[in-house]
Amino acid sequence: MGGLQAAWSIMSMVTLTPFFAFLFSIVFMASIGKSFGVRRLYVNLLVKIFEFGRQNIESVRKQQFANITQSDPEDEDAPSGDNPSPDAADTGDGTGCAKTNGTLPNGGSHRYMNGRDTSSHIANGGNTVISRAESLILSPEMIDDTRSKSAEPQEEGAGGGTRDQGEEGDEETKSDGSEGGGEHEAAGFKLSNCLDYVKSGMEAIIEDQVTSRFLAEELKNWNLLTRTNRQYEFISWRLTVIWMIGFLIRYFILMPMRVLICFIGVVYCVIGFAFVGMIPTYRLRRAMNDIVFKHTFRMITRSISGVVRFHHPEYKPKNCGFCVANHTTPIDIAILSTDCTYSLIGQRHGGFLGVLQRALARASPHIWFERAEAKDRILVAKRLKEHVTDPKNPPILIFPEGTCINNTSVMQFKKGSFEVGGVIYPVAIKYDPRFGDAFWNSSRYSMMQYLFLMMTSWAIVCDVWYLPPMERQEGESAIDFANRVKRVIADQGGLVDLVWDGQLKRSKPKKEWKEKQQEKFSKLLKGE
Repeated sequence: MGGLQAAWSIMSMVTLTPFFAFLFSIVFMASIGKSFGVRRLYVNLLVKIFEFGRQNIESVRKQQFANITQSDPEDEDAPSGDNPSPDAADTGDGTGCAKTNGTLPNGGSHRYMNGRDTSSHIANGGNTVISRAESLILSPEMIDDTRSKSAEPQEEGAGGGTRDQGEEGDEETKSDGSEGGGEHEAAGFKLSNCLDYVKSGMEAIIEDQVTSRFLAEELKNWNLLTRTNRQYEFISWRLTVIWMIGFLIRYFILMPMRVLICFIGVVYCVIGFAFVGMIPTYRLRRAMNDIVFKHTFRMITRSISGVVRFHHPEYKPKNCGFCVANHTTPIDIAILSTDCTYSLIGQRHGGFLGVLQRALARASPHIWFERAEAKDRILVAKRLKEHVTDPKNPPILIFPEGTCINNTSVMQFKKGSFEVGGVIYPVAIKYDPRFGDAFWNSSRYSMMQYLFLMMTSWAIVCDVWYLPPMERQEGESAIDFANRVKRVIADQGGLVDLVWDGQLKRSKPKKEWKEKQQEKFSKLLKGE
Protein backbone atom coordinates (compact mmCIF):
# COMPACT_ATOMS: atom_id res chain seq x y z
CA MET A 1 0.00 0.00 0.00
CA GLY A 2 2.80 2.35 0.89
CA GLY A 3 4.51 1.51 -2.39
CA LEU A 4 1.38 2.47 -4.36
CA GLN A 5 1.14 5.78 -2.55
CA ALA A 6 4.79 6.49 -3.24
CA ALA A 7 4.35 5.61 -6.94
CA TRP A 8 1.27 7.84 -7.14
CA SER A 9 3.09 10.77 -5.54
CA ILE A 10 5.98 10.35 -7.98
CA MET A 11 3.58 10.20 -10.94
CA SER A 12 1.80 13.30 -9.70
CA MET A 13 5.06 15.14 -9.31
CA VAL A 14 6.22 14.12 -12.79
CA THR A 15 2.95 15.00 -14.59
CA LEU A 16 1.00 17.55 -12.54
CA THR A 17 3.88 19.76 -11.50
CA PRO A 18 5.01 20.53 -15.08
CA PHE A 19 1.37 20.97 -16.11
CA PHE A 20 0.59 23.56 -13.43
CA ALA A 21 3.92 25.28 -14.00
CA PHE A 22 3.06 25.60 -17.67
CA LEU A 23 -0.48 26.75 -16.85
CA PHE A 24 0.60 29.50 -14.48
CA SER A 25 3.30 30.65 -16.88
CA ILE A 26 0.52 31.18 -19.46
CA VAL A 27 -1.55 33.10 -16.91
CA PHE A 28 1.39 35.25 -15.87
CA MET A 29 2.40 36.09 -19.44
CA ALA A 30 -1.23 36.89 -20.25
CA SER A 31 -1.58 39.23 -17.29
CA ILE A 32 1.39 41.34 -18.36
CA GLY A 33 0.37 41.32 -22.01
CA LYS A 34 3.30 39.26 -23.27
CA SER A 35 3.53 36.05 -25.23
CA PHE A 36 6.07 33.37 -26.12
CA GLY A 37 4.74 33.36 -29.69
CA VAL A 38 3.30 29.85 -29.38
CA ARG A 39 -0.24 30.93 -30.33
CA ARG A 40 0.90 32.55 -33.57
CA LEU A 41 2.90 29.46 -34.52
CA TYR A 42 -0.17 27.39 -33.66
CA VAL A 43 -2.37 29.55 -35.91
CA ASN A 44 0.12 29.35 -38.79
CA LEU A 45 0.20 25.56 -38.40
CA LEU A 46 -3.60 25.44 -38.55
CA VAL A 47 -3.57 27.41 -41.81
CA LYS A 48 -1.25 24.82 -43.36
CA ILE A 49 -3.45 21.96 -42.10
CA PHE A 50 -6.57 23.62 -43.54
CA GLU A 51 -4.79 24.05 -46.87
CA PHE A 52 -3.80 20.37 -46.84
CA GLY A 53 -7.42 19.47 -46.15
CA ARG A 54 -8.61 21.62 -49.05
CA GLN A 55 -6.19 19.97 -51.45
CA ASN A 56 -7.20 16.54 -50.18
CA ILE A 57 -10.89 17.29 -50.71
CA GLU A 58 -10.18 18.53 -54.23
CA SER A 59 -8.26 15.37 -55.13
CA VAL A 60 -11.04 13.15 -53.77
CA ARG A 61 -13.66 15.11 -55.68
CA LYS A 62 -11.67 14.80 -58.92
CA GLN A 63 -11.29 11.06 -58.35
CA GLN A 64 -15.01 10.69 -57.73
CA PHE A 65 -15.81 12.56 -60.90
CA ALA A 66 -13.34 10.46 -62.88
CA ASN A 67 -15.00 7.28 -61.58
CA ILE A 68 -18.43 8.57 -62.61
CA THR A 69 -17.31 9.47 -66.13
CA GLN A 70 -15.57 6.09 -66.58
CA SER A 71 -18.64 4.15 -65.45
CA ASP A 72 -20.94 6.09 -67.81
CA PRO A 73 -18.95 6.57 -71.05
CA GLU A 74 -22.13 6.80 -73.12
CA ASP A 75 -23.03 10.06 -71.41
CA GLU A 76 -19.77 11.82 -72.20
CA ASP A 77 -21.05 13.43 -75.38
CA ALA A 78 -24.38 14.46 -73.82
CA PRO A 79 -23.88 15.44 -70.19
CA SER A 80 -26.99 15.76 -68.05
CA GLY A 81 -27.85 17.44 -64.77
CA ASP A 82 -26.95 14.23 -62.92
CA ASN A 83 -23.36 14.33 -64.22
CA PRO A 84 -22.01 17.82 -63.72
CA SER A 85 -19.02 19.18 -65.57
CA PRO A 86 -15.55 19.17 -63.96
CA ASP A 87 -15.88 22.87 -63.29
CA ALA A 88 -19.07 22.32 -61.35
CA ALA A 89 -17.78 19.32 -59.42
CA ASP A 90 -14.40 20.76 -58.54
CA THR A 91 -14.98 24.09 -56.89
CA GLY A 92 -11.35 24.85 -56.20
CA ASP A 93 -11.92 25.30 -52.48
CA GLY A 94 -13.43 22.01 -51.40
CA THR A 95 -16.71 23.54 -50.27
CA GLY A 96 -18.97 22.46 -53.11
CA CYS A 97 -19.89 26.08 -54.00
CA ALA A 98 -19.60 26.99 -57.67
CA LYS A 99 -16.96 29.64 -58.07
CA THR A 100 -14.69 30.96 -60.81
CA ASN A 101 -11.26 32.35 -60.01
CA GLY A 102 -12.20 33.03 -56.40
CA THR A 103 -15.35 34.95 -57.40
CA LEU A 104 -18.71 34.27 -55.81
CA PRO A 105 -21.66 33.23 -57.98
CA ASN A 106 -23.38 36.60 -57.55
CA GLY A 107 -20.46 38.62 -58.75
CA GLY A 108 -19.16 39.40 -55.27
CA SER A 109 -15.73 38.45 -54.03
CA HIS A 110 -14.02 37.50 -50.82
CA ARG A 111 -12.82 40.85 -49.59
CA TYR A 112 -11.27 39.96 -46.26
CA MET A 113 -8.35 37.60 -46.29
CA ASN A 114 -5.80 37.19 -43.50
CA GLY A 115 -6.93 40.35 -41.77
CA ARG A 116 -6.50 42.55 -44.84
CA ASP A 117 -8.85 44.26 -47.23
CA THR A 118 -8.27 42.67 -50.64
CA SER A 119 -10.78 44.67 -52.65
CA SER A 120 -12.21 48.15 -52.63
CA HIS A 121 -15.86 47.13 -52.27
CA ILE A 122 -18.04 44.18 -51.31
CA ALA A 123 -21.01 43.69 -53.60
CA ASN A 124 -24.24 42.89 -51.80
CA GLY A 125 -22.64 41.42 -48.72
CA GLY A 126 -20.31 38.80 -50.12
CA ASN A 127 -21.81 35.30 -49.75
CA THR A 128 -25.37 35.91 -50.94
CA VAL A 129 -27.70 34.15 -53.34
CA ILE A 130 -29.09 37.27 -55.01
CA SER A 131 -27.08 40.03 -56.66
CA ARG A 132 -28.83 43.32 -56.02
CA ALA A 133 -27.92 46.63 -57.66
CA GLU A 134 -26.65 48.76 -54.77
CA SER A 135 -28.06 52.00 -56.21
CA LEU A 136 -31.54 50.53 -56.64
CA ILE A 137 -32.13 48.85 -53.28
CA LEU A 138 -35.42 49.77 -51.61
CA SER A 139 -34.75 50.34 -47.91
CA PRO A 140 -36.27 52.16 -44.94
CA GLU A 141 -34.15 55.27 -45.32
CA MET A 142 -33.58 55.42 -49.08
CA ILE A 143 -36.77 56.34 -50.94
CA ASP A 144 -36.00 57.47 -54.49
CA ASP A 145 -38.69 59.04 -56.66
CA THR A 146 -36.58 59.36 -59.77
CA ARG A 147 -38.25 56.32 -61.31
CA SER A 148 -41.69 57.96 -61.36
CA LYS A 149 -40.29 61.04 -63.08
CA SER A 150 -38.62 59.11 -65.88
CA ALA A 151 -40.28 58.76 -69.30
CA GLU A 152 -38.19 55.73 -70.29
CA PRO A 153 -40.34 52.58 -69.95
CA GLN A 154 -37.34 50.27 -70.41
CA GLU A 155 -35.43 51.64 -67.39
CA GLU A 156 -34.76 48.87 -64.91
CA GLY A 157 -35.64 48.86 -61.21
CA ALA A 158 -34.45 46.59 -58.47
CA GLY A 159 -35.31 45.38 -55.04
CA GLY A 160 -33.75 44.54 -51.74
CA GLY A 161 -36.80 45.54 -49.76
CA THR A 162 -39.26 43.50 -47.73
CA ARG A 163 -41.89 40.93 -48.49
CA ASP A 164 -44.56 43.57 -48.01
CA GLN A 165 -43.14 45.56 -50.88
CA GLY A 166 -43.33 42.56 -53.21
CA GLU A 167 -46.89 41.75 -52.15
CA GLU A 168 -48.04 45.32 -52.69
CA GLY A 169 -46.50 45.46 -56.15
CA ASP A 170 -48.03 42.10 -57.08
CA GLU A 171 -51.52 43.15 -56.00
CA GLU A 172 -51.33 46.37 -57.96
CA THR A 173 -50.18 44.51 -61.06
CA LYS A 174 -53.12 42.12 -60.88
CA SER A 175 -55.63 44.87 -60.30
CA ASP A 176 -54.48 46.75 -63.39
CA GLY A 177 -54.72 43.85 -65.80
CA SER A 178 -53.53 45.86 -68.81
CA GLU A 179 -50.39 46.51 -70.76
CA GLY A 180 -50.33 50.17 -69.90
CA GLY A 181 -51.94 52.84 -72.00
CA GLY A 182 -55.06 54.95 -72.28
CA GLU A 183 -55.82 56.84 -69.09
CA HIS A 184 -52.92 55.22 -67.22
CA GLU A 185 -50.40 56.21 -69.84
CA ALA A 186 -51.70 59.76 -69.87
CA ALA A 187 -51.24 59.91 -66.11
CA GLY A 188 -47.67 58.64 -66.47
CA PHE A 189 -48.29 55.12 -65.15
CA LYS A 190 -46.52 52.19 -66.74
CA LEU A 191 -47.22 48.57 -65.96
CA SER A 192 -43.48 48.01 -65.70
CA ASN A 193 -43.44 50.22 -62.59
CA CYS A 194 -44.92 47.32 -60.65
CA LEU A 195 -42.07 45.02 -61.60
CA ASP A 196 -39.69 46.72 -59.17
CA TYR A 197 -41.88 45.65 -56.28
CA VAL A 198 -42.56 42.18 -57.63
CA LYS A 199 -38.83 41.61 -58.03
CA SER A 200 -38.16 43.08 -54.59
CA GLY A 201 -40.70 40.80 -52.95
CA MET A 202 -39.39 37.68 -54.69
CA GLU A 203 -35.83 38.54 -53.68
CA ALA A 204 -36.89 38.99 -50.06
CA ILE A 205 -38.69 35.63 -50.07
CA ILE A 206 -35.61 33.86 -51.43
CA GLU A 207 -33.07 35.70 -49.31
CA ASP A 208 -33.55 38.93 -47.40
CA GLN A 209 -30.74 41.13 -46.14
CA VAL A 210 -31.61 40.85 -42.45
CA THR A 211 -32.09 37.23 -41.33
CA SER A 212 -28.91 36.12 -43.08
CA ARG A 213 -26.95 38.45 -40.76
CA PHE A 214 -27.94 36.34 -37.76
CA LEU A 215 -26.62 33.05 -39.09
CA ALA A 216 -23.08 31.72 -38.90
CA GLU A 217 -20.76 33.18 -41.53
CA GLU A 218 -20.20 30.81 -44.44
CA LEU A 219 -16.62 29.58 -44.69
CA LYS A 220 -14.61 29.47 -47.87
CA ASN A 221 -12.79 26.29 -46.80
CA TRP A 222 -13.66 23.57 -44.29
CA ASN A 223 -11.89 24.11 -40.96
CA LEU A 224 -12.15 20.53 -39.62
CA LEU A 225 -15.01 21.45 -37.27
CA THR A 226 -18.20 19.39 -37.53
CA ARG A 227 -20.30 22.37 -36.38
CA THR A 228 -19.88 24.00 -39.81
CA ASN A 229 -21.99 23.22 -42.86
CA ARG A 230 -19.08 21.41 -44.51
CA GLN A 231 -19.08 17.75 -43.42
CA TYR A 232 -15.93 16.27 -44.90
CA GLU A 233 -14.49 14.35 -41.94
CA PHE A 234 -15.11 10.97 -43.58
CA ILE A 235 -14.41 11.85 -47.21
CA SER A 236 -10.93 10.26 -47.03
CA TRP A 237 -8.92 8.37 -44.44
CA ARG A 238 -6.33 11.18 -44.24
CA LEU A 239 -8.94 13.78 -43.28
CA THR A 240 -10.54 11.30 -40.87
CA VAL A 241 -7.25 10.82 -39.03
CA ILE A 242 -6.58 14.58 -38.91
CA TRP A 243 -10.12 15.30 -37.72
CA MET A 244 -9.90 12.67 -34.95
CA ILE A 245 -6.54 14.00 -33.75
CA GLY A 246 -7.92 17.52 -33.80
CA PHE A 247 -11.00 16.39 -31.85
CA LEU A 248 -8.83 14.84 -29.13
CA ILE A 249 -6.61 17.93 -28.92
CA ARG A 250 -9.53 20.39 -28.74
CA TYR A 251 -11.66 18.49 -26.22
CA PHE A 252 -9.10 16.74 -24.02
CA ILE A 253 -6.11 19.08 -24.03
CA LEU A 254 -7.11 22.60 -25.03
CA MET A 255 -10.54 22.75 -23.40
CA PRO A 256 -9.45 21.70 -19.88
CA MET A 257 -6.57 24.20 -19.96
CA ARG A 258 -8.83 26.95 -21.27
CA VAL A 259 -11.45 26.30 -18.60
CA LEU A 260 -8.81 26.50 -15.88
CA ILE A 261 -7.37 29.74 -17.27
CA CYS A 262 -10.85 31.25 -17.53
CA PHE A 263 -11.65 30.17 -13.97
CA ILE A 264 -8.45 31.78 -12.72
CA GLY A 265 -9.33 34.96 -14.60
CA VAL A 266 -12.84 35.12 -13.11
CA VAL A 267 -11.59 34.48 -9.57
CA TYR A 268 -8.91 37.13 -10.05
CA CYS A 269 -11.59 39.52 -11.32
CA VAL A 270 -13.91 39.03 -8.33
CA ILE A 271 -11.17 39.24 -5.71
CA GLY A 272 -9.16 41.95 -7.45
CA PHE A 273 -12.04 44.38 -8.01
CA ALA A 274 -13.35 43.78 -4.50
CA PHE A 275 -9.94 44.81 -3.19
CA VAL A 276 -9.72 47.81 -5.52
CA GLY A 277 -13.18 48.96 -4.44
CA MET A 278 -11.97 49.33 -0.85
CA ILE A 279 -9.13 51.74 -1.72
CA PRO A 280 -10.15 55.18 -0.44
CA THR A 281 -7.87 57.34 -2.62
CA TYR A 282 -9.32 57.95 -6.07
CA ARG A 283 -6.00 58.25 -7.93
CA LEU A 284 -4.64 55.02 -6.46
CA ARG A 285 -7.97 53.25 -6.99
CA ARG A 286 -8.00 54.34 -10.63
CA ALA A 287 -4.43 53.12 -11.19
CA MET A 288 -5.15 49.76 -9.55
CA ASN A 289 -8.41 49.44 -11.50
CA ASP A 290 -6.50 49.87 -14.78
CA ILE A 291 -4.13 47.06 -13.82
CA VAL A 292 -6.79 44.61 -12.61
CA PHE A 293 -9.08 45.45 -15.55
CA LYS A 294 -6.48 44.65 -18.19
CA HIS A 295 -5.16 41.60 -16.34
CA THR A 296 -8.65 40.13 -16.07
CA PHE A 297 -9.57 40.45 -19.72
CA ARG A 298 -6.15 39.36 -20.93
CA MET A 299 -6.60 36.11 -19.02
CA ILE A 300 -10.13 35.64 -20.40
CA THR A 301 -8.88 36.33 -23.94
CA ARG A 302 -6.02 33.89 -23.47
CA SER A 303 -8.51 31.25 -22.29
CA ILE A 304 -9.95 31.10 -25.83
CA SER A 305 -6.52 31.21 -27.48
CA GLY A 306 -7.21 34.74 -28.63
CA VAL A 307 -4.80 36.24 -31.15
CA VAL A 308 -5.48 39.97 -31.48
CA ARG A 309 -3.73 42.37 -33.85
CA PHE A 310 -4.17 46.06 -32.99
CA HIS A 311 -3.68 48.68 -35.70
CA HIS A 312 -3.13 52.45 -35.40
CA PRO A 313 -2.60 52.65 -31.61
CA GLU A 314 -2.15 56.43 -31.93
CA TYR A 315 -5.96 56.68 -32.18
CA LYS A 316 -6.60 54.72 -28.99
CA PRO A 317 -9.66 56.10 -27.07
CA LYS A 318 -8.94 58.67 -24.36
CA ASN A 319 -10.77 59.69 -21.20
CA CYS A 320 -14.34 61.06 -21.15
CA GLY A 321 -15.07 59.98 -24.72
CA PHE A 322 -17.07 57.24 -26.44
CA CYS A 323 -15.46 54.17 -27.97
CA VAL A 324 -17.92 52.96 -30.62
CA ALA A 325 -17.45 49.53 -32.21
CA ASN A 326 -19.33 46.96 -34.28
CA HIS A 327 -20.69 44.05 -32.27
CA THR A 328 -20.22 40.35 -33.01
CA THR A 329 -19.94 38.69 -29.60
CA PRO A 330 -19.70 39.47 -25.87
CA ILE A 331 -16.03 38.61 -26.30
CA ASP A 332 -15.67 41.97 -28.08
CA ILE A 333 -15.42 43.54 -24.62
CA ALA A 334 -12.59 41.23 -23.57
CA ILE A 335 -10.75 41.75 -26.88
CA LEU A 336 -10.80 45.55 -26.64
CA SER A 337 -10.14 45.61 -22.89
CA THR A 338 -6.80 43.85 -23.27
CA ASP A 339 -5.36 47.12 -24.60
CA CYS A 340 -7.37 49.89 -22.93
CA THR A 341 -9.48 50.46 -19.81
CA TYR A 342 -13.14 51.26 -20.41
CA SER A 343 -16.31 52.03 -18.57
CA LEU A 344 -18.94 49.63 -19.83
CA ILE A 345 -22.59 50.19 -20.62
CA GLY A 346 -25.07 47.48 -21.41
CA GLN A 347 -28.01 45.36 -20.44
CA ARG A 348 -27.98 43.87 -16.97
CA HIS A 349 -27.44 40.09 -17.12
CA GLY A 350 -27.63 37.17 -14.77
CA GLY A 351 -25.46 34.08 -14.58
CA PHE A 352 -21.82 34.23 -15.63
CA LEU A 353 -22.03 37.71 -17.17
CA GLY A 354 -23.85 38.97 -14.07
CA VAL A 355 -20.94 37.87 -11.87
CA LEU A 356 -18.52 39.87 -14.01
CA GLN A 357 -20.80 42.91 -14.11
CA ARG A 358 -21.18 43.07 -10.34
CA ALA A 359 -17.44 42.62 -9.84
CA LEU A 360 -16.58 45.39 -12.31
CA ALA A 361 -19.06 47.81 -10.75
CA ARG A 362 -17.26 47.64 -7.40
CA ALA A 363 -14.16 49.43 -8.66
CA SER A 364 -15.12 51.79 -11.49
CA PRO A 365 -18.18 53.56 -12.94
CA HIS A 366 -20.19 51.32 -15.26
CA ILE A 367 -23.77 51.69 -16.48
CA TRP A 368 -26.06 48.64 -16.44
CA PHE A 369 -29.74 48.96 -17.41
CA GLU A 370 -32.86 46.90 -18.06
CA ARG A 371 -33.68 47.02 -21.77
CA ALA A 372 -37.44 46.69 -21.22
CA GLU A 373 -37.77 49.61 -18.80
CA ALA A 374 -38.35 52.97 -20.53
CA LYS A 375 -37.52 54.91 -17.37
CA ASP A 376 -34.07 53.38 -17.31
CA ARG A 377 -33.34 54.81 -20.76
CA ILE A 378 -33.82 58.34 -19.51
CA LEU A 379 -31.57 57.59 -16.57
CA VAL A 380 -28.94 56.07 -18.87
CA ALA A 381 -28.85 59.19 -21.06
CA LYS A 382 -28.43 61.34 -17.97
CA ARG A 383 -25.60 59.19 -16.62
CA LEU A 384 -23.86 59.24 -20.01
CA LYS A 385 -23.82 63.03 -20.01
CA GLU A 386 -22.49 63.10 -16.47
CA HIS A 387 -19.79 60.58 -17.34
CA VAL A 388 -18.38 62.38 -20.39
CA THR A 389 -18.23 65.71 -18.57
CA ASP A 390 -15.72 64.33 -16.05
CA PRO A 391 -12.23 64.21 -17.61
CA LYS A 392 -11.10 61.67 -15.01
CA ASN A 393 -13.53 58.98 -16.18
CA PRO A 394 -12.30 56.34 -18.65
CA PRO A 395 -13.90 56.22 -22.10
CA ILE A 396 -17.25 54.46 -22.40
CA LEU A 397 -17.32 51.37 -24.62
CA ILE A 398 -20.56 51.25 -26.62
CA PHE A 399 -21.95 48.88 -29.25
CA PRO A 400 -24.67 51.01 -30.90
CA GLU A 401 -26.13 48.11 -32.91
CA GLY A 402 -27.64 46.78 -29.69
CA THR A 403 -27.27 43.14 -30.76
CA CYS A 404 -24.68 40.75 -32.17
CA ILE A 405 -24.22 40.57 -35.96
CA ASN A 406 -22.45 37.70 -37.70
CA ASN A 407 -19.13 39.38 -38.55
CA THR A 408 -20.15 40.19 -42.13
CA SER A 409 -22.06 43.46 -41.71
CA VAL A 410 -22.70 46.55 -39.66
CA MET A 411 -26.36 47.31 -39.03
CA GLN A 412 -28.17 50.45 -37.87
CA PHE A 413 -26.50 52.41 -35.06
CA LYS A 414 -28.85 53.69 -32.38
CA LYS A 415 -28.64 57.46 -32.14
CA GLY A 416 -28.68 57.72 -28.30
CA SER A 417 -24.92 57.83 -27.72
CA PHE A 418 -24.47 60.27 -30.62
CA GLU A 419 -26.86 62.82 -29.09
CA VAL A 420 -24.95 63.22 -25.83
CA GLY A 421 -21.99 65.05 -27.30
CA GLY A 422 -18.31 64.48 -26.78
CA VAL A 423 -15.67 62.79 -28.92
CA ILE A 424 -16.42 59.52 -30.70
CA TYR A 425 -13.54 57.05 -31.12
CA PRO A 426 -14.58 54.53 -33.82
CA VAL A 427 -13.16 51.01 -33.61
CA ALA A 428 -13.56 48.28 -36.24
CA ILE A 429 -13.34 44.61 -35.25
CA LYS A 430 -13.05 41.79 -37.79
CA TYR A 431 -12.77 38.11 -36.80
CA ASP A 432 -11.15 35.46 -38.94
CA PRO A 433 -13.87 32.76 -39.19
CA ARG A 434 -11.48 30.02 -40.30
CA PHE A 435 -10.41 29.26 -36.73
CA GLY A 436 -13.75 29.61 -34.97
CA ASP A 437 -17.09 31.35 -35.38
CA ALA A 438 -17.12 34.15 -32.82
CA PHE A 439 -20.73 35.18 -33.54
CA TRP A 440 -23.13 34.64 -30.62
CA ASN A 441 -26.62 33.66 -31.75
CA SER A 442 -28.36 34.45 -28.47
CA SER A 443 -31.68 33.07 -29.71
CA ARG A 444 -30.08 29.65 -30.21
CA TYR A 445 -27.34 29.34 -27.58
CA SER A 446 -27.19 30.30 -23.93
CA MET A 447 -24.08 32.01 -22.62
CA MET A 448 -22.66 28.77 -21.21
CA GLN A 449 -23.31 26.89 -24.46
CA TYR A 450 -21.64 29.68 -26.38
CA LEU A 451 -18.61 29.63 -24.07
CA PHE A 452 -18.36 25.86 -24.56
CA LEU A 453 -18.24 26.39 -28.34
CA MET A 454 -15.54 29.02 -27.90
CA MET A 455 -13.48 26.78 -25.62
CA THR A 456 -13.63 23.94 -28.16
CA SER A 457 -12.82 26.04 -31.24
CA TRP A 458 -9.34 26.13 -32.69
CA ALA A 459 -8.74 29.76 -31.70
CA ILE A 460 -10.26 33.25 -31.87
CA VAL A 461 -8.23 35.40 -34.27
CA CYS A 462 -9.18 39.00 -35.02
CA ASP A 463 -7.95 42.40 -36.13
CA VAL A 464 -8.81 45.65 -34.33
CA TRP A 465 -8.43 49.03 -36.00
CA TYR A 466 -8.43 52.24 -33.98
CA LEU A 467 -9.79 55.00 -36.22
CA PRO A 468 -9.31 58.79 -36.03
CA PRO A 469 -11.63 60.48 -33.49
CA MET A 470 -14.81 62.04 -34.86
CA GLU A 471 -17.09 64.83 -33.64
CA ARG A 472 -20.57 65.88 -34.59
CA GLN A 473 -20.51 68.60 -37.20
CA GLU A 474 -22.51 71.78 -37.00
CA GLY A 475 -26.04 71.23 -38.26
CA GLU A 476 -25.55 67.47 -38.46
CA SER A 477 -28.31 65.36 -36.92
CA ALA A 478 -27.54 62.54 -34.52
CA ILE A 479 -28.79 60.00 -37.08
CA ASP A 480 -26.51 61.36 -39.82
CA PHE A 481 -23.57 61.39 -37.40
CA ALA A 482 -24.27 57.79 -36.41
CA ASN A 483 -24.45 56.73 -40.07
CA ARG A 484 -21.18 58.52 -40.82
CA VAL A 485 -19.40 56.69 -38.00
CA LYS A 486 -20.95 53.39 -39.07
CA ARG A 487 -19.76 53.89 -42.64
CA VAL A 488 -16.18 54.49 -41.50
CA ILE A 489 -16.20 51.33 -39.36
CA ALA A 490 -17.68 49.24 -42.17
CA ASP A 491 -15.15 50.46 -44.73
CA GLN A 492 -12.17 49.75 -42.48
CA GLY A 493 -13.33 46.32 -41.31
CA GLY A 494 -14.39 45.06 -44.73
CA LEU A 495 -18.02 44.84 -43.54
CA VAL A 496 -21.26 45.53 -45.40
CA ASP A 497 -22.94 48.80 -44.37
CA LEU A 498 -26.68 48.09 -43.90
CA VAL A 499 -29.46 50.49 -42.93
CA TRP A 500 -31.62 47.83 -41.29
CA ASP A 501 -32.21 47.78 -37.53
CA GLY A 502 -30.58 44.83 -35.79
CA GLN A 503 -33.61 44.55 -33.50
CA LEU A 504 -35.46 42.96 -36.45
CA LYS A 505 -33.80 39.86 -35.02
CA ARG A 506 -36.44 39.97 -32.28
CA SER A 507 -39.27 42.19 -33.59
CA LYS A 508 -41.31 42.92 -36.73
CA PRO A 509 -40.52 45.77 -39.16
CA LYS A 510 -41.78 49.20 -38.17
CA LYS A 511 -45.09 50.32 -39.61
CA GLU A 512 -43.47 53.55 -40.83
CA TRP A 513 -41.18 51.60 -43.19
CA LYS A 514 -44.15 49.98 -44.93
CA GLU A 515 -45.95 53.31 -45.16
CA LYS A 516 -42.97 54.92 -46.89
CA GLN A 517 -42.97 52.23 -49.59
CA GLN A 518 -46.75 52.50 -49.95
CA GLU A 519 -46.45 56.26 -50.36
CA LYS A 520 -43.81 55.87 -53.04
CA PHE A 521 -45.92 53.37 -54.96
CA SER A 522 -48.99 55.62 -54.77
CA LYS A 523 -46.95 58.39 -56.38
CA LEU A 524 -46.09 56.01 -59.23
CA LEU A 525 -49.77 55.27 -59.73
CA LYS A 526 -50.63 58.97 -59.79
CA GLY A 527 -47.76 59.77 -62.13
CA GLU A 528 -46.29 62.35 -59.75
